[in-house]
Amino acid sequence: MDILFQDSDIIVCIKPPRVLSTDEPGGMPELVRQALGDEHADVRTVHRLDRVVSGLMVLARNPKAASNLSAQIREGHFGKDYFAVVHGDSLPSTGTLTDLLYRDKARRMTFVAQAPGKGVQEAVLHYRVRESAQGLCFVQVELVTGRTHQIRVQFSSRGYPLVGERKYATLKDDCDIALWSCRLSFNHPTSGEKMEFSAMPPAAYPWSSF
Repeated sequence: MDILFQDSDIIVCIKPPRVLSTDEPGGMPELVRQALGDEHADVRTVHRLDRVVSGLMVLARNPKAASNLSAQIREGHFGKDYFAVVHGDSLPSTGTLTDLLYRDKARRMTFVAQAPGKGVQEAVLHYRVRESAQGLCFVQVELVTGRTHQIRVQFSSRGYPLVGERKYATLKDDCDIALWSCRLSFNHPTSGEKMEFSAMPPAAYPWSSF
């Protein structure tokens, strides 16, 4: 477990791919407890990354910190940026993607809805293309809303599926999905100090193409 910062309230670390964010066997809280050497440590998930997604996560170490961070997320004071690599090199250099998304819980998939309705939520993100190469675009994404599978669905629905995407595209990429939590910003739950963390993705395909 790669831990970037820890104190009595929070722990900031790198989530590996194919690990659940939630507190269950093999999930991030359990892995963090193992890294701390305390199987009874209070470690709480306050935001999630998809199982296949990796990168920065912050976890709370007590109920007060968890409540404070959760409130920052609800109120829009918690910043989340991602790196992604998408198929296609004709993506406009910058843009805002806005959709109505519907989550099908039975199928565990998210879909673009054509009209408002029950269970339909607005999804908004900003992006900019950092580099293009070999028919791919390396994109930085700022989430405005945090819907399940939002980045994956919004890009795939426009014909720019993420490299390694298997749920929302029929691709044959031999790699993990190219979606990385690269920056987190929030106020420390006790001191109120502005905290910001960043991390680069691993030097593996497709990141190594840029």
